[in-house]
Amino acid sequence: MEHSHRFFENKDCQYFPCHVGMEGEDFNCLFCYCPLNPYENCPGTPRFLEKEDGLRIKDCSNCTFPHHEKNYDAIIEFLKKSRINNE
Repeated sequence: MEHSHRFFENKDCQYFPCHVGMEGEDFNCLFCYCPLNPYENCPGTPRFLEKEDGLRIKDCSNCTFPHHEKNYDAIIEFLKKSRINNE
C-alpha cells in the first residue's frame, strides 16, 4: 500500500466497527482515540450537550470523520494549525 501510514484497520478489535453505518466500508482505525476531541472547532461533526449547570459536553459518538482515510491530511493540517495558534 503506497500510503500505509495513513490507514490502519483492526477487524479483530472487539469494538470494530465502532460507528454504526460504516459496516463494509474501509474503516480507518488509525485515529481510534480521536486527536480532534479536545478542539471545539474541529472539522468533524460533533454535537454538544448542555447540562443543567451550563457545562457543555462534546459528543463525538456519531462522528466518523477520523475513520475515513481521505481525511488524514485534513486532520494533520488541523493539528498543525492548532499547535501553532496555541504556542
